[in-house]
Amino acid sequence: MPMNNTVPSGLILLNKKTGITSFDALGAIKRGLGTGKVGHTGTLDKFAQGLMLVLAGRALKLSPWFSHCDKQYLGGIRFGVETDTLDPEGKPVAEAPLPSREQVEEVLSQFTGGIMQAPPAYSAIHINGKRASALARSGEAPVMKERPVHIYRLELRSWAPPTAEIYVHCSSGTYIRSLARDIALAAGSRAHLCSLVRTQIAGFRLEDAWEGIGDQGSGIGEGGQNFLRPIDKSVIGALSLPWFEVGSGEAQQIIHGKPLSAILDEKALFPQGEASALSAGQDYSAAVFFGGAFAAIVEKNNGKWKYGCVDSGIKM
Repeated sequence: MPMNNTVPSGLILLNKKTGITSFDALGAIKRGLGTGKVGHTGTLDKFAQGLMLVLAGRALKLSPWFSHCDKQYLGGIRFGVETDTLDPEGKPVAEAPLPSREQVEEVLSQFTGGIMQAPPAYSAIHINGKRASALARSGEAPVMKERPVHIYRLELRSWAPPTAEIYVHCSSGTYIRSLARDIALAAGSRAHLCSLVRTQIAGFRLEDAWEGIGDQGSGIGEGGQNFLRPIDKSVIGALSLPWFEVGSGEAQQIIHGKPLSAILDEKALFPQGEASALSAGQDYSAAVFFGGAFAAIVEKNNGKWKYGCVDSGIKM
């Protein structure tokens, strides 16, 4: 994505530290880039750490395609005590005997595949226009309706009573705090999540993330915005989206909002990237590039094309 002279644009992989909120973690980035046009695409609880995807400038338009990615975690479950927040910052609300390792391993299969999950009462989910966490703190007991999530893989990595470490690969919207609660209940115990590290989002990995060291955003604003990545084909590939390359005439038509069917129908037969995963008539989103630069996200629904977003700053 070409850089605007006044507002930098692109993606930063951030390693959020424990003890700060997701919002506060953006402070150094905003200072380093010199803009408030910065946003994360998925929160991490204050006690948690790990990978956050941060978009800046025009790239913020791409938030929907980064927000619904699958995620991977390492979580520590402390058995014996459940807290009201289901994390180490909450107050104890229930106690139970510790389960055995065998009991924990036996119940894990209940939580793989498509499952229904009740989010924590202390969460950002809105109920009748108010956050559930605000209702809970005011003394109310919000009714948290179950909703579908998908657990692709769930493993017990270590067992050191009263703590177990689990690995989770899950869909967007999955609460690992709720998963810890439910695993404990199924094993005849109670528990809370005592630690959490997000290790991967889609194809983006924690080991490639900026450490967030330096309160003035060192490493971001200095040295040519070292950790700001353009929205290029490698980023689109990490999202598992197909892509098309178009010529200048086609790019001009896209920038001016011309009907997409005349521009993309032929190219859509042979998209690149994750093309092998597509089948005839399948609905999907795809990225459009001109001269290697990101131009737009487009979507095909019921055989018809529509615009997702367009980068108005593309250089022709």
